[in-house]
Amino acid sequence: MPSIKAQPPSTHHFIMDRDDRNRNNTIGKNFMCRLQCMFSQPHQCSESRLSLEDTQQWSQSLERLLDSKYGLATFRNFLKSEYSDENIEFWLTCEDYKKTKSSFRMSSRAKKIYEQFIKAESPKEINIDYHTREQIKRNVKTPTMNCFDEAQKIVYGLMERDSYPRFLRSDVYRTLLESLAADATKG
Repeated sequence: MPSIKAQPPSTHHFIMDRDDRNRNNTIGKNFMCRLQCMFSQPHQCSESRLSLEDTQQWSQSLERLLDSKYGLATFRNFLKSEYSDENIEFWLTCEDYKKTKSSFRMSSRAKKIYEQFIKAESPKEINIDYHTREQIKRNVKTPTMNCFDEAQKIVYGLMERDSYPRFLRSDVYRTLLESLAADATKG
């Protein structure tokens, strides 16, 4: 019976670590390329490209992350990969809703937001308390620019305390940082 030759454990772990690192670098480069392609325009200047400094600033606050077009796209993709993107989608939809000028359009959009995110058992139901849900139900009958503000504050707080720290610890974010750092040292 042929004997199976095993590598010493330290060498085996080293090879696995190297393979994981290579795979993570590839994932980071592929993800970075996809991000840049999403926002690239012909003759794009280097200032608008994803940089290590910008990416590092995402860890300073959720607000900084959401203010960056690449940061927002990365965070959204991360949340989608975890099947927990309803909060960011609601928050972004509310930000867009606040720009609505027409009262007719505001009314139809408010009802749509309520049906999609607020109503119990809705397709992308957000996690808010009963009191807030009922208040919004009343507000939607005569919507204003601020009728979703309370729910938006709750959802932002949830993202800040839960999703955002998970994102900062994620392989996606760490690999992206490592990939950008490696590119920066290459010149």
